[in-house]
Order: sequence, then C-alpha cells, then structure tokens
Amino acid sequence: MNSFGKARLLAVLVPAALLGGAYIAQYGFGLPPCEMCWWQRYPHFAALGIAGLAFVIQPARVWTALAGLAIITSGLIGGFHAGVEYGWWEGITGCSTLPSSVDVMNISAAPLIRCDVAPWTLFGISLAGFNFLISCTAGAAIVALAAYRR
Repeated sequence: MNSFGKARLLAVLVPAALLGGAYIAQYGFGLPPCEMCWWQRYPHFAALGIAGLAFVIQPARVWTALAGLAIITSGLIGGFHAGVEYGWWEGITGCSTLPSSVDVMNISAAPLIRCDVAPWTLFGISLAGFNFLISCTAGAAIVALAAYRR
C-alpha cells in the first residue's frame, strides 16, 4: 500500500477508533460526555463522512486531506478542553450538560456533567488530552501523506 492509501485508510480508522472509544467510555464505563466532549465528536463524525468520499469521488487526495483537517480540528478542541480540565484557562461559561439517560420528569435529581473536571485519567492525561494527542498527530500525518506525491 502506498502512502496515499495509508492516509486514506487512517482517515477512516482514526475517527472511527476515537468515536468508538468515546462511546465505550460513555456506555461501557458510565462516563457521560459533557458539552465540550460532544464538540470534539462532531469533527470526527464529519471526518468519517469526508474520508468516505475519498473512496468514491475524485480528487481523493483532497477529500483525504480535508478529513485529516477535521481530525485535527477535533484534536484542537480536545486540547482546549484538556486545558480547561487541568485549570490552565477558563472554559466556556455554563459548560455543563445532563446525561442523556436523564428522566425528564425528574430532571432536578440528575447530576450535571461539568467540562472542567476530568472524569478519568491515565498517567495524568484526560480523555480530552488523549484526543488532542492522537487527533493532532494522526491528522497531521494524514494531511502530510495525502499531500505527498512520488
């Protein structure tokens, strides 16, 4: 497989894996997303669609590069979110949300999901931090490989 084929494949696999991990964290481990977590998911959804276009519509290199940019966008949002969680800067005012499983009739008893608290970390890195690290490096690689010509 040439470098462009790898880029096109990564443009599908990276957002699919990151979204899969987010949904496993949400439904498998009970970590409901805050508002900023959702903001990180939207560019990954877009990247999947755009990367799919690279398999059916020409110019495939452009679609692949655009998917890479969408992945980087999610990573940058994740970097901002991680900074909020680590207390490096202020987040968006009122950034909290209710879990999707909340009973609307008993909304006052539902916990708010705050954006400034990391619900889980590994080696001191939050989920938003991992999204930043993975998305920005993988997205940059996808863009670079898509632009590379022999």
